[in-house]
Amino acid sequence: MRAEDKNSPTSLSLLDRILAKRDQLISSDGFRRWASAFPLTRPIAQRRARELFDICAGFVYSQVLLTCVRLNLFEILAEGPKSMAELSPRLGLTPDATERLIRAAVSLGLVAKRSHQRFGLGQLGAAMVGNEAVKSMVEHHSIFYKDIEDPVALLKVAPGTQTTQLSRYWPYAGAAQPDTLDSTQVIGYSKLMSESQALIASEILDAYPMNRHQCLLDVGGGAGTFLIAAATRHANLHVKLFDLPAVAEIANARFAEVGIAGRAEAFGGDFAGSPLPTGADVISLIRVAFDHPDDKVLDILRAIRKIMPVHGTLLVAEPMAGTIGAEAMGDAYFGFYLLAMGRGRSRTVGELSALLNEAGFGRIKVARTRMPLQTKLIIANI
Repeated sequence: MRAEDKNSPTSLSLLDRILAKRDQLISSDGFRRWASAFPLTRPIAQRRARELFDICAGFVYSQVLLTCVRLNLFEILAEGPKSMAELSPRLGLTPDATERLIRAAVSLGLVAKRSHQRFGLGQLGAAMVGNEAVKSMVEHHSIFYKDIEDPVALLKVAPGTQTTQLSRYWPYAGAAQPDTLDSTQVIGYSKLMSESQALIASEILDAYPMNRHQCLLDVGGGAGTFLIAAATRHANLHVKLFDLPAVAEIANARFAEVGIAGRAEAFGGDFAGSPLPTGADVISLIRVAFDHPDDKVLDILRAIRKIMPVHGTLLVAEPMAGTIGAEAMGDAYFGFYLLAMGRGRSRTVGELSALLNEAGFGRIKVARTRMPLQTKLIIANI
């Protein structure tokens, strides 16, 4: 007897059949009109309609945020509540344009109404004040948006086979020999990585105390932001960094600037063939794995496993797919961002754990971070 087709209706589970009926119902124009009118279903129908519209309008919302950042609106309102008449000259906009922007910002929770027809910071706007990491990402998105102007075309081209705005911004993503990049080619993305990494350095250091270790190696550590934070918090910790030669030069200069050059050193090389520095009893891989395909991640993990002492520890930290409450970030945002970049993908804890196992790591656990949306942390030992 021929095996039953798994895609045939008779092979569907009871739950699958129930959900299929539900989908048919929701797809019906008549049912949607009834649900929006019936008192018990009306709130659900309204909420679903609002959620769908927010997805459609998300690009506009992000552009409102970008406008606020570029006009320094949050810093102006941090001085105290302002009227429309006060804001107009400070923003360099006409009264009508000022009102349009402020009303949009109020609707998004970035700005809030105050007494006497004045406006102050909303809770989301207040979180933007002095937050250079988020501001840098907001500005950076103007590059990303150009690449996803035609998302269907982007999906139909094999990753890494076309030149995109993001692949030019992250030149190592498409370079045949990334270790030959010079300082002018790495300075832009190194600055962004340094600013954005400040968001997660304290998250990792709070979740995993470094006081039990003597030497920390950060593989793909960029300009050294995480290592500087770790060395500042733990005065006896020695730190090492491995990244492209031009990036390592930037890191060494920063180590000298902050006064930790005596116990900090950056090494230049390429994941593809350069040996990693030895001597560290804890190694970190921060926002590196999701930049690479599985085979490349395995190569990196095996190289780390090769130099790791018996009682050493590996920390893998990055935003991960499947994070409860941040599912869209992992699979929608990073899914398309990394596609536009030309390589890599967002992975779940389970997928990363499988790669760690394959590379020779046997004891794996997840440490709790305060903001898993920004980063989750996997701790692995041999």
